[in-house]
Amino acid sequence: MIDSLILPMASIAANAQFSLCSRNCGFPKRLVPSKCFSSSKNKLPLSQHSFLQLRHRVCPIRALESDVPHPLHKGSVDFKRSKDYEQWDSLTSAFSGAANIPFLLLQLPQIILNARNLLAGNKTALLAVPWLGMCTGLLGNLSLLSYFAKKKEKEAVVVQALGVVSTYVVIAQLAVAEAMPFPYFMATSVVVGSGLVLNFLNYYDMLNTTIWQFWEDFITVGGLSVLPQIMWSTFVPYIPNSILPGAVAFFLAVAAVTMKHMGKLSEKGVKFVGAISGWTATLLFMWMPVSQMWTNFLNPDNIKGLSAISMLLAMIGNGLMIPRALFIRDFMWFTGSTWATLFYGYANIVCLYFFNSIGREFFFAATVGLISWLGMALWRDTVVHGYESPIRTLKELVFGFLKSYPKWIVV
Repeated sequence: MIDSLILPMASIAANAQFSLCSRNCGFPKRLVPSKCFSSSKNKLPLSQHSFLQLRHRVCPIRALESDVPHPLHKGSVDFKRSKDYEQWDSLTSAFSGAANIPFLLLQLPQIILNARNLLAGNKTALLAVPWLGMCTGLLGNLSLLSYFAKKKEKEAVVVQALGVVSTYVVIAQLAVAEAMPFPYFMATSVVVGSGLVLNFLNYYDMLNTTIWQFWEDFITVGGLSVLPQIMWSTFVPYIPNSILPGAVAFFLAVAAVTMKHMGKLSEKGVKFVGAISGWTATLLFMWMPVSQMWTNFLNPDNIKGLSAISMLLAMIGNGLMIPRALFIRDFMWFTGSTWATLFYGYANIVCLYFFNSIGREFFFAATVGLISWLGMALWRDTVVHGYESPIRTLKELVFGFLKSYPKWIVV
C-alpha cells in the first residue's frame, strides 16, 4: 500500500497535539494517556511521524466516502499493537497485489486460443466469444480502476489495469477476426486509452479536477445504463426482449448527474452519485455468477463445459482481496470480492462436484482452503485491532456502510 501522506508540522505543545488527535479522530482518550505527551522528560511511545501515520489510519470510513485516499476506518487500535497493525496492513496489500497472478492466468488461455485460431485462419471460431459481454466487463474494470485510483490503492489499481489491458487484447482479436464491428472497436479503443491515461494522471495528482469529473460522470452514466440491461437480458426469452431497462436507467443517470452539477443535491447526495460508478461496476461483476447459475439451472449438461481450474483461479483471485477490503472497512470492495469468491468460484466448484466433473479430493481441498482463508482473515483482523470477537469487525464493516446513506438526498 502506498505510504500514508504525512503532513509537515511545526513543533507544537504536547497537550495541543493530543487535543488535535482526540478532536479529529474520535477514538477514546483512554487509548492515549495524556501523561505520555505532557512532559518532555517522558519518552514518547511513538515518534511524531508514526503518531501522525497511526492517527491517519484510525480515522473513520463511510461508504459514501470510501473513494477518499486511504480512508481507513475508526478502530480502537492499541498503540502497543501498532507494529502488528502495520504488518497486517502491508500483508493485506501484498495479498491484493498477488491477485494479479490468478486473474492473469484466468484470461491468458483465451488470448492464446484466439491467437492460434487467427494464425490458422479460423476466424469463425472467435464468434463464440461475445464482444458485447467483453465490453461490459471492460466497463466494469474501468469503473473500478477509477475507484481504486482515486483511493490510492496501488495493488488494486494494478489488478484492474491488468483486467482492462487483457480484456482489450481479446476485443482487439475479435476486431481482427471481424467478430466485432470496427466502428465499435474504435470507440472502445478511445475509451480504453483515455481511461488508462486519465487514471494514471489522477493517481499521481497530475490531472485537472474538471477533466476527472467529466470522466467520473461518463462512467457513472455508462455503468448505470448497462447494469439493468444486462440483468434483464439474462432472463430472455422468459421475459420480453427490450431495451427499456437500459433506457430508463440512462435517463435517471443523466438526470442525477445533471442535478449534481446544478447544485440540486445535498452534500450526501453528491457523494451518493459519486459512489454509483463503483457500485454499478461491483454489481456487474456480482451478476456474472447469477447469470452462470441461471444457465446451469436451465442447461445442467453445460456444467461439464466449465473449467474447474478456471473456477479455482477465480475463487483464489477474489479471495486474495478480501483481507484488504476487510482491513480498510471498504464494504463495496468486500461485498464484491466475497460474492465472487463464494458464488462464482466456489459455487461452480460445488456444481462441478455434484455432477461428478471433479474428484472428491479437489472439492474438499478447495473447501478447506476457502474456509481456512476466510477464518484467518477474520481472526487476524480481530487480533490487530485488539477486539475480542470478529463480530465487532463485521459490525463496523456493515453498520459503517448503513450509516453512510442519507434518507433524502435531494435538497
